Amino acid sequence: MSGETWTYIGIGVAVVFAIAGAVLLITSRDDGRQARPDSRPARNSFRQGADDQPPPKKRVAVIVNPTKFEDLDETRRTLAAVCAEHDWDEPLMLETTVHDVGYGQTRQALEEGVDLVCALGGDGTVRAVGEELIGTGTPFGLLPGGTGNLLARNLELPVDDLGKAMAVALTGRNRRIDAAWMTLDPEDDDLVLEEGAGENSSSGERRHAFFVMAGLGLDAAIMDSTSEELKKRIGWAAYVPSGFAHWLTDRFRVTITCDGGDTETRRARMVVIGNCGKITGGIDLMPEAEPDDGLLDIIVLSPPGVAAWASVAARVVTRSDRTSSTLSRSRCGAATVTVDEHQRVQVDGDIIGEASRLSVEIEPRALIVRTPSAKGGAGA
Repeated sequence: MSGETWTYIGIGVAVVFAIAGAVLLITSRDDGRQARPDSRPARNSFRQGADDQPPPKKRVAVIVNPTKFEDLDETRRTLAAVCAEHDWDEPLMLETTVHDVGYGQTRQALEEGVDLVCALGGDGTVRAVGEELIGTGTPFGLLPGGTGNLLARNLELPVDDLGKAMAVALTGRNRRIDAAWMTLDPEDDDLVLEEGAGENSSSGERRHAFFVMAGLGLDAAIMDSTSEELKKRIGWAAYVPSGFAHWLTDRFRVTITCDGGDTETRRARMVVIGNCGKITGGIDLMPEAEPDDGLLDIIVLSPPGVAAWASVAARVVTRSDRTSSTLSRSRCGAATVTVDEHQRVQVDGDIIGEASRLSVEIEPRALIVRTPSAKGGAGA
């Protein structure tokens, strides 16, 4: 190779290195748009400016039945103190009325964009608030305010300490539970509805949600005749005298169809349809029932006399799941119940009227309820 050729090669290599050096110099220069390859944004660039407002605190709405409390102001202070302790904003307190037991107040709370809605009242308040929260994705907190507190008891929530229950509502884990829907026969021209039943409910006066149990016959008659004043004074024991007054009333003929298939017809004193298993007094009426299993548990009680009632009581106490002529059990996702004469009907303790035909179906995992954390404390 001639010397001239080597000269040209040397010039070419020099030009390549000169161009590469210029490019490197430009890309490494800090002109406000490019940074060194190994540099990072300043730590303060991730921080809020000194004049920025802190993020808003979470807020809870409490739908409260004022008739359940002798000192509502003290209740407000207790709830506000727990909220402050957990760095939540002061709670939005919305009181129920005779004409609206919680439906409209819950819708108002949702419109205001709260992070959590709590019910503070009896089982009726819980049912009304829960019905409006179905499918919304807003968590539901259960605060003890009534005689039964049945949903809270079935979910093993605090029922004797308002502060602890509020702490669970604010900091507990979310658990999805089933909602059950009862529809009173829309084709029944003789249907008798309780005055105000379903009023203000978005689901309509013949369709009612429940989360613990519904029934017709004896249990509805007992609840209908139990004194509210007596319940305030002695608690769940107030149902006992009413029970003795009705337990030997005439039986009726009932036909139950489960999931559109199997049909059972028998004489009965009461039919109970459950989403949960525990009832007043801690009795486990439906041992297999779970609030999130996607199934309804149905029992039909048919004792003809005193001796048969004793047998039924023994089976309930021993949690026997055996079916007999006096107590039958079934499980399904939907059922239709038909009786030969109108019977009183209740959902979670609320009397909604009299009917001769009704249908019930489960809506799986439709409601989010705040429950104690997995660690067993108030919150995680």
